[in-house]
Amino acid sequence: MEFNTHMQAALAEARAAAKRGEVPVGAVVVDPAGNIVAAAGNRTRELNDPTAHAEILALRAACAQAGSERLPGHGLYVTLEPCAMCAAAISAARIARLYYGASDPKSGGVAQGAKVFSHPQCHHVPEVFDGIAAAESEAYLKAFFLHKR
Repeated sequence: MEFNTHMQAALAEARAAAKRGEVPVGAVVVDPAGNIVAAAGNRTRELNDPTAHAEILALRAACAQAGSERLPGHGLYVTLEPCAMCAAAISAARIARLYYGASDPKSGGVAQGAKVFSHPQCHHVPEVFDGIAAAESEAYLKAFFLHKR
């Protein structure tokens, strides 16, 4: 089986978020056949909503399209390691596979910090693949914050 990444689509969402003045994080949800069914970038500032992370927005759109709160067999590509809030939403949505780019030592909730998927209270644990296009994801984030500071 050939590995097909959709990280470039997530990176495009991150670039669009940066152009809107948002932290450049992008996410895409793919169905079991590998088709992109939802895509989003951060919109926390635009929407004045602390939950408007790219992952949450992409999950909401994919669930609305599916007509279900769960997305079994689906994959999620995100440019940055999900925070604890997003990791919990990924688990609740029953995402089968999580692919992410840059690790997030400050706010990550998968391999760093809270490590949501390792808790006994976590009802569903996706397969996790990290480091996909990590250098490109990190470069967007560093450039964004360099201009902010």
